[in-house]
Amino acid sequence: MTRVRLRLPGTSANLGPGFDSVAVALKVYLRLEACPAAQMEIAATGCDAEVCGATENNLLIDTYRLLLNAHERPFVPLRIAMHNEIPLGMGCGSSAAVRLAATALASHFGRLAWDRERILDEASQLEGHPDNAAACWMGGFVASASEGNQIRAVSIAPPEDWTAILVMPDRPLSTTASRAVLPAAYLRDDVVANLQRVAILTAAFATGRADLLATGMEDRLHQPYRGEFCPLLKRLLPLARRPGIAGVALSGAGPAVLLLANSCDAASAAEKLIAGALEGMPAVSVLTCGLEKEPARFECETDQLGGCPRETAEGPQ
Repeated sequence: MTRVRLRLPGTSANLGPGFDSVAVALKVYLRLEACPAAQMEIAATGCDAEVCGATENNLLIDTYRLLLNAHERPFVPLRIAMHNEIPLGMGCGSSAAVRLAATALASHFGRLAWDRERILDEASQLEGHPDNAAACWMGGFVASASEGNQIRAVSIAPPEDWTAILVMPDRPLSTTASRAVLPAAYLRDDVVANLQRVAILTAAFATGRADLLATGMEDRLHQPYRGEFCPLLKRLLPLARRPGIAGVALSGAGPAVLLLANSCDAASAAEKLIAGALEGMPAVSVLTCGLEKEPARFECETDQLGGCPRETAEGPQ
C-alpha cells in the first residue's frame, strides 16, 4: 500500500503579451493525498468542493482513467483526500493543476515510472498548450515552448515581495469560449509590439524591475477581443502605473484580472483603487497572494499501516 501526496499551485498565464508561452505560479494550491481503494472516492474541501468531490464528470478521474487506458494499464481505484484553493473557471490554472495531478497519479499507480519531465510533457499535451502546466509544475515565472511532444521551459524565481491580486466576477468563463473570439490572423505591427513586450516582461522578472511590468504586460493579440466578455478588464486596465499597481492583465483566458504589486503594502493600497474603479459593478471576489517560486510537490511513500489519507478541516493529512 502506497500513499501519494501532491501540492500544485494555481497559475496565471499570458500576463498580457505572452500568449500560450509564459505564466507565473501563485501561492494558492490544490493539495491531495491518494492511495488504492476498493472504489473511486474523493473527499473534497475548499473552493468548489462539490465539483471537486464528484465522481462523475470529474476532470481528475477522467484524465487518470484516460492515461491508464492509453498506456494499457489496469484502472486502480483510489481514495483521495483533496483540499482546493484554486478558483475553477477563472483563468487561474485549475485545469492544469488537475491534469498534472492526474498524470502524476497515473504514473505512480499505473507503474509507468515517468520522471518529472515526462509528467509535464503528458499533462501539457492534454492541456493543448504548455504555459499553465509548466508554471504549475516548475514554479516561478516560466517561459515555455512545445517541441514535438516535449516541453522546453525555463523558470525564473520572482522577487520575494511581488504580490498578485486576482479580481474575479461571480461567473466562470470556459477557455474554449474565450479562445473562440480570437482572430485567425494578426497585423505585423501587433505581433511585433507583443514580441517587444514579452521580452521586456521576461527581463522584468529576471531582474526584479517592477517598473517595467506596466509596459511588459501590455497586449494586442488577445485582450482587445476577450475584453468584450471580461468587463472587469476594461475597468482595471487603466490602473496600471497607479500607486501600488505595477501591471495589469487578463489572467489566462479570463474572466479574472491579474494585478501585480511590488510589495504587500503596495497591494493593500491597490485594493482601494480597485474598489473605486469597480464602483457600480456587480460584486466581485478579490484574492491576494504571493508568487510561488518552488516547484510542485510530488511525494510517494509506503504506508506501513495500510491506512489511507484522512480528511480534516485543514485538508489532507
